[in-house]
Amino acid sequence: MQDTSFGLRIRVVFAADAMLGPGKAELLDLIGQTGSISASGRRMGMSYKRAWMLVETLNAMFSEPLVTSSRGGPGGGGAVLTEAGRAVLGLYRELERAAAVAGAAQLEALHARLKPATLAK
Repeated sequence: MQDTSFGLRIRVVFAADAMLGPGKAELLDLIGQTGSISASGRRMGMSYKRAWMLVETLNAMFSEPLVTSSRGGPGGGGAVLTEAGRAVLGLYRELERAAAVAGAAQLEALHARLKPATLAK
């Protein structure tokens, strides 16, 4: 049976301190699903502070904020992906799919050259 858990993890480097990769994309995706930065961070095993710092980094990188939030209180707070956030996440996911399709033959060839012990890890 062939292992299908291998693949590409794409990181787009815009500048030394401006990157978009799997972690930030997952955080955006979870914020879109949960409506909460803290819940999204928890699901990823990161602190609320770390999740907030990543959101602030993302918002500062792009010409429009990707996430907006409201403070907690009697009605509770929350966070939502903006239209720009949905667009950036969609473009990143399209890039992942395109790279996987374009590199499928090379990925298979690399995979075939692995030692069996590497696959057992």
